[in-house]
Amino acid sequence: MTADTEHWQLSETELEFFRENGYIGPITVYTPEEMDALWRKARREVLDRSHAAYPVDEAMSGATNIANYDRHLDVDLLMQHVLNRRITERVASILGPNVLCWRTEFFPKYPGDEGTDWHQADTFANASGKPQIMWPGETEDKFGKGTITVWTAFTDSTRENGCLQIIPGTHHRMNYDETKRMTYDTRKINSEVKEGIPRGFFGYDYRQLQIDPDWKPAEEDAFSLVMERGQCVIFWSTLMHASLPNISTKSHRMGFATRYVPSSVRIYPDTDRVEEYGGSIPLDKWGAVVAHGEDDTGHNKILKESLRSTPISQFRR
Repeated sequence: MTADTEHWQLSETELEFFRENGYIGPITVYTPEEMDALWRKARREVLDRSHAAYPVDEAMSGATNIANYDRHLDVDLLMQHVLNRRITERVASILGPNVLCWRTEFFPKYPGDEGTDWHQADTFANASGKPQIMWPGETEDKFGKGTITVWTAFTDSTRENGCLQIIPGTHHRMNYDETKRMTYDTRKINSEVKEGIPRGFFGYDYRQLQIDPDWKPAEEDAFSLVMERGQCVIFWSTLMHASLPNISTKSHRMGFATRYVPSSVRIYPDTDRVEEYGGSIPLDKWGAVVAHGEDDTGHNKILKESLRSTPISQFRR
């Protein structure tokens, strides 16, 4: 174990904070200049879809493009980010030594875009209607742990351009039932106002999943995560989280979320296609990536090479 590795691992004090609050951060992964260079190059490479995992035609709908899930599988700079040890050592401190990355997503917010409504995710059946991850012993109606999300600011994330918000400590109890169904309606996009704030959920109303229809999030306890580009926050997906609307006239916000689970978690169980947000993607090219340690269970499809045939081992530094 190197000194750098020890430095990147969470201390016992940090772990105690994380256990109680469900998040830790902001944490600096890159300097602003390093992030600028990474994003400038990656932005160009993302335009090349010749090796992307998912086709565009079936995945485009409304404001959400699920065709751009998992672009780390074909964009080398994003794969390097997913496997950055400043991130993976900290995640392994929480999840244990054997960690898989099972999904990445871009989260842009452009001037005039609404905020994202308060939500929690455990099995990620919330939009697709079918569990996408399941911990050992977890069932569709038994609360699990969700996934560790590492949300990195690829641009500065401010209150004006729509930064993340969280309610610390709310990961201990699920307020939503993911076995319920939400109704997808593109007319809801950028048209909802809740508690005086423009908030929606990409064409859904997340309140349809509430266990108690009269319950409301304790927004007075919310914390806004203002981050400089190159910083990240690590949190349980079961933590109540949302984002503010982008009220800036010229500043867009770009976040990139990487999602990690222990190797014991089953990913996309009995699933060969994901249908959500009005789109559909086949999983034939999908595979999880070993982000730390090894795959010691054999539960999941593991990619040894990127979709450009580059060995995954070359990205670990």
